[in-house]
Amino acid sequence: MGIPAFYRWLADRYPLAVVNAVEEPPAVVNGVSVAVDTTRPNPNGNEFDNLYLDMNGIIHPCFHPEGLPAPKTYTDVFKAVFKYIDRIFSLVRPRKLLYMAIDGVAPRAKMNQQRARRFRAAKEAADDASGTERLRTVFESEMEMLALLDQTKKLDSNVITPGTEFMALLSSALKYYIHLRMNSDPGWRGIKVILSDANVPGEGEHKIMSYIRLQRNLPGFDPNTRHCLYGLDADLIMLALATHEIHFSILREDVHKAYRKDKNNKPRKDSLLVNKRGKSKQGEVGGEDIEDFISRQKFQFLNIWTLRDYLAHDMSIPDRSLKTDLERLIDDFVFMCLFVGNDFLPHMPSLEISEGAIDLLMTVYKKEFVQIGGYLTNSSEVYLERVERFMQVVGSHENAIFRKRSQVQKKRGVRFQGSSNKKTVSDYSTTPCVEPQGMTGSSGSSLEPRKTPFCQDSKNSTVKEIQCSTNCISTGANSLVDKIKLGEDGWKERFYVEKFEAKTEDDCERVRRHAVLKYIEGICWVMHYYYQGVCSWQWFYPYHYAPFASDIYGLDQLDIQFTLGKPFKPFDQLMGVLPAASAHALPLYYRKLMMDETSPILDFYPAGISF
Repeated sequence: MGIPAFYRWLADRYPLAVVNAVEEPPAVVNGVSVAVDTTRPNPNGNEFDNLYLDMNGIIHPCFHPEGLPAPKTYTDVFKAVFKYIDRIFSLVRPRKLLYMAIDGVAPRAKMNQQRARRFRAAKEAADDASGTERLRTVFESEMEMLALLDQTKKLDSNVITPGTEFMALLSSALKYYIHLRMNSDPGWRGIKVILSDANVPGEGEHKIMSYIRLQRNLPGFDPNTRHCLYGLDADLIMLALATHEIHFSILREDVHKAYRKDKNNKPRKDSLLVNKRGKSKQGEVGGEDIEDFISRQKFQFLNIWTLRDYLAHDMSIPDRSLKTDLERLIDDFVFMCLFVGNDFLPHMPSLEISEGAIDLLMTVYKKEFVQIGGYLTNSSEVYLERVERFMQVVGSHENAIFRKRSQVQKKRGVRFQGSSNKKTVSDYSTTPCVEPQGMTGSSGSSLEPRKTPFCQDSKNSTVKEIQCSTNCISTGANSLVDKIKLGEDGWKERFYVEKFEAKTEDDCERVRRHAVLKYIEGICWVMHYYYQGVCSWQWFYPYHYAPFASDIYGLDQLDIQFTLGKPFKPFDQLMGVLPAASAHALPLYYRKLMMDETSPILDFYPAGISF
């Protein structure tokens, strides 16, 4: 799910569910900062039993902090990770359990998204490297330049993938850190610490959910256990709701209130180039280092119990004669949100969070609850006949959605032309850029990236961003032409011709049926993944685009079954998701498969890395 869009929607619609975290500042004795005593009561007024850390949300900002140069060595990264964990631990202060989960090998459905993201990052790095010649005028010698380039290679963020040397070293470093804290910090004594590293298959957040489900099924489990889960992914909100644990909070950074320097003093990402002699302090930019970056982060709690109260009101069925179960309504809310996108499926073309898609789904659900036959799901079980009736009602709004979207985009195009009337077309870059689809993450793309027709990287540009959806418009002489024209007569047929390469009417119908089958399979797969765990390690959605809501019919003819299979091995995943530019993360003989001209799989590693 698009993290900024979904979280913004959630915070705007349910403001009392989000509260700012209160922190106890460290004491200063004789000019020396003294660590916070984590045995003291939590200053937020809530005592937490269990703290779960989605570690990839910590590792990535420590590996490449925003506005700062990347740490020079793995040791610097590990120290930053330790500092980040210390900060979160002192804020939450768990009394019984600390669970640290690092992403292991992912299901095949997620690997497509990982491949797209990493190949995109490799292309951006290659574009940056094209200006390497200017480094020769900055550094005093070839050796200094080569040393910097070698350092950049070693600190390639793609090594944050199971199976690499970095992940093995990180696991060892965390074990050392845990033993150190349990022996020296009173707040760590008496709690249970679990480290699930990259050797354990599964995404970090889902390993955490599996542990919670296991504990709930044990005799003697306390239903009043208070959970806190750290992470930025929007998926975590859905997973927390899916546990049906009332005392649950999600801790995340408040990106809007984080300290920002004045624009004139803003740290520059290329600040290492400013100092000819490279004498800037390690990990420092303009006096700020990685510790400052960590200390200036502001945090928020998203309290699931408050969100549940909101949903109890917003999902209530108008027919007061019906007795509804809140837990079932919450399951249906989670299910409906899957259609606006997730890590495994592209969102439907007509459903954009920024256009009120979730509000539409909730409104239709409440209005048509009786007519569709009741609840859409029962935990991980999906009632396909009811889903078909529900989606047909949603699909009836598609024409209006596309017409309104077209009007908005045309107005945006007029404003763009007005702002650029003093510039020529050559002032702007019209190179297609990759825009992620679906839930994400830390920004969240889906299976494969889609191309948006216009992105600007000109320093003179007065328009920072043109937002484009599937129904694109032409904003310049060199922009891509919208051949689909969603909302105009024949838009559906044109969509399948352009996006699915259907040649005839029969092809359109065949592709539609298959896309619907695979998409509904995917919805069922994700629900099972959220509520019970992986039901198939090998399943994936085979298309770049989702079908339309109005195309979701004939579900009674579907026979959806999954074969569990086995997770990929770490090196297999690395070969699948890493571009050739990150071949250094693999053993020598694997590298040859990615780079040698005689390799039978060389076509999977295009040199240009274009989409």
